[in-house]
Amino acid sequence: MSTNLSGKTAIVTGASRGIGNAVAKHLADLGAKVVINYSSSSEKANETVKQIKEKGGEAIALRADVSKTSELEKLFTETIHAFGKLDILVNNAGLMETKPLLEITEEDFDRHFALNAKGTFFACQLAMKHMEMGGRIVNLSTSVNGQMFPGYSLYAGTKGAVEQFTRQLAKEFGPKQITINAVAPGPVNTELFTVGKTEQQIDALKQMNAFNRLGEPEDIARAIELLVNPESQWITGQTIRVNGGFI
Repeated sequence: MSTNLSGKTAIVTGASRGIGNAVAKHLADLGAKVVINYSSSSEKANETVKQIKEKGGEAIALRADVSKTSELEKLFTETIHAFGKLDILVNNAGLMETKPLLEITEEDFDRHFALNAKGTFFACQLAMKHMEMGGRIVNLSTSVNGQMFPGYSLYAGTKGAVEQFTRQLAKEFGPKQITINAVAPGPVNTELFTVGKTEQQIDALKQMNAFNRLGEPEDIARAIELLVNPESQWITGQTIRVNGGFI
């Protein structure tokens, strides 16, 4: 199935680095006009825009803290103003801090749920208002939800919420022919994942999948390509584990 996104407009949240950055570049390579959303890394976001334009694509960088609904609304409004419409939303922005249960504070809880769960939910709500017929939404979850890892309870809980939003909203988006799915990566070679881990820990995680390596951001981007393809109408309300057999 070839993917042609010419004429489509995409928002990728948290796209200045890591998985979001790879997804934004990949969608641009497929022909989409891409909004590179960032919260603080303006230099990296603008560099991504430059790289896309150098390859003949179209992109802009827009700052928004997606945990705040007022800033989310501005992100969608500015996207429509710049490109005229919205066809694809990839809710990638997220926070992951691992702590034992007894060390998790109320502030930790609120920050994680505000960004990972609240941000995703209200971005979906805005997509319902602004997205074109036949649009595509992809939410980012985690394959940790299929494991039992100490220290991941708070992060996994936020992503459990994301998976349920994805499932429960599918029929609400149906009348607009919009699909909504989640992608749940396993361990991926990004700064967010590798920081604070020893080589021994990383090697142990590599050995948990079928290919004895970490995933790369591009692996996730190619899976998202499948879900945003205009021909992928019959896949909705699903969470797809993209992890090389990790679980």
